[in-house]
Amino acid sequence: MSSWLDEFTGKLDALDQAHLRRVRRVVTPADGAYLHVDGQRMLAFCSNDYLGLATNPALAQAAAQAAQQWGVGAGASPLVSGHSQANAALEDDLAQFVQLPRALYFYAGYAANTGIIPALVGAGDAVFSDALNHACLIDGARLSKAAIHRYPHGDLAALSAALQESTAQRKLVITDAVFSMDGDVANIAALLALCEAHDALLLLDDAHGFGICGPQGRGSLAQAGLVGSAASRRILYMATLGKAAGVAGAFVAGDAQLIEWLLQSTRTYIFATAAPPTLAHALRSSIALMQTDEGESRRQQLHAAIVQLKEGLACFSGHAAWQLTPSSTAIHALVIGSNADALAVMQGLAQRGIWVPAIRPPTVPAGTARLRIALSALHTRSDVDTLVTALLALSKSLVST
Repeated sequence: MSSWLDEFTGKLDALDQAHLRRVRRVVTPADGAYLHVDGQRMLAFCSNDYLGLATNPALAQAAAQAAQQWGVGAGASPLVSGHSQANAALEDDLAQFVQLPRALYFYAGYAANTGIIPALVGAGDAVFSDALNHACLIDGARLSKAAIHRYPHGDLAALSAALQESTAQRKLVITDAVFSMDGDVANIAALLALCEAHDALLLLDDAHGFGICGPQGRGSLAQAGLVGSAASRRILYMATLGKAAGVAGAFVAGDAQLIEWLLQSTRTYIFATAAPPTLAHALRSSIALMQTDEGESRRQQLHAAIVQLKEGLACFSGHAAWQLTPSSTAIHALVIGSNADALAVMQGLAQRGIWVPAIRPPTVPAGTARLRIALSALHTRSDVDTLVTALLALSKSLVST
């Protein structure tokens, strides 16, 4: 007797035929930018650990000390008994670091965005979303039940027209600050100007800019000069803490009244167990380190790797079969085209002991499968040279065939 459950075998076969099945690998840290991947030592250009803090001894020591003091679990939601001393102190540190009035700490970035948006808007309201926004922003907009207006990537004229035409009383513009698959940066000042003109709120997801962009790594909003006395109550600034910060979780910061409303109404905050104090305490060490000479040195090392990679792959910035997207951030996309070709390049690099992930639909638009090269302060000049040499060799052998 057949069952609808039998459909999943065919669905998985279809993923295989389209070169879209994803595969997990067992990973353990090695030295520098290297990882042991399924037992093989590989030079990794796949991690969002942009400052190389995930294995930093000072952060590990802080986590160990916190575990001795507070244990390893929060025990309940933040509004019951999970809001520990460490979590409260971290929120103060984060608000001071990004120079905004107040911050709210979440256990995960995906949970933050999918909860924040429905807490701000609902049926009868309007959300305006960049076409290349991260999935958590897209899903948060869908969950809100507000009308969704998807504008072409970075097209401020289209966004302006959509805002002008909307009759919704409450309007929310949502966008990545640094786009996760291309590495380009949103025009935050222009976005804010549109929000000011049309009585809209701007939710900025700076997952890939926090810790890297702006003075002392304070983020893309600081880089745009829109913090401190220049901060606007129309901006909610969200960032994750498992990338450049090296640990886990996320936060949203902004006007104190807005943050209080989110605390009172965000379901993914109210009904979820709080992040453990062990992680919060480790994050306090991370935020402190970012503001030291060591933090600045790590950002300088990352910037040097960015410049070196762009110079080494400059031949792909013109009319080559592969296209390197313009980026001044840690993320660099080498667009290959088909899923099969992107996987072939990934495999070619793996055979040389280099791990760069192939990113395919639905993460990116069809026909734009790519290698997503993520740079870190741990990458040496030799590491980047190794990658550039391998990609140039593969482009000659694979494109010619």
